[in-house]
Amino acid sequence: MKNTLRNELAVCGFAAVKTLEKVNGHKIQRLYFTEEKARLFGGLCKKLAAAKKPYNQVSDPGELEKLCGSIHHQGVVAMIDAPSVMPLNTDITARWVEQKEDALVLDRVGNANNLGAIVRSAAFFGVKNIVVPLDESQSSITTSSYRIAEGGMEFVNIYSVRSIPFLLRDMEGRMARFGTSLDSRKSVSHIKELAAGKPVLIVIGNEETGISEDVRNSCDTVVIIPFAGMESSASGPKVDSLNVAQAASVILYELRK
Repeated sequence: MKNTLRNELAVCGFAAVKTLEKVNGHKIQRLYFTEEKARLFGGLCKKLAAAKKPYNQVSDPGELEKLCGSIHHQGVVAMIDAPSVMPLNTDITARWVEQKEDALVLDRVGNANNLGAIVRSAAFFGVKNIVVPLDESQSSITTSSYRIAEGGMEFVNIYSVRSIPFLLRDMEGRMARFGTSLDSRKSVSHIKELAAGKPVLIVIGNEETGISEDVRNSCDTVVIIPFAGMESSASGPKVDSLNVAQAASVILYELRK
């Protein structure tokens, strides 16, 4: 939840706030917590006091719910300056190529919880670059995504682009460009082999429609996570796709396998 008057974002959830404290404690402008959590944030309170930043123990957990707009605050809320998403530029992509850094591109992933889960998986697997489009259908960094990321926000860089197809075309020959599609016959398990030593750009699509046609046409290859019955002609119901955040986890695992 954003405080538009102060241009702040509420970060809630024990793991998210604790990791924020350890990695980027200087970002915390104000801190609120219940009596139950007070002893777990004593060190942070001392640092905030030294920096002349306020912190408060609340008697009613409902106050935290009002601050963050969620019942899932887990007894602590930290207010930070509203994060800005850095525009991607050629200096950054040149570094990716030089240092062989992979990147995950989200093509209009609209659910904040999915964004947070993807960030958590990216941090877990050590993929620190995530690209999102400047599109109103793409989820931004929110209180919910911060909490679901369980501290992962502190370990990834999120960049914005105006056009994913333009980015893909610009990286032609320098990075291996993969899309994801249910009608592909190439398994994601071959992604490192197909990349042939190049760093990887992989695009994850919208929850309902997948990647756009323009994005697909700008990729070198589209891959699929094989599902039960994919090669069978047997009739009957089956689940042929994963939640986008689950799919991202599988793909990131294959990149790091």
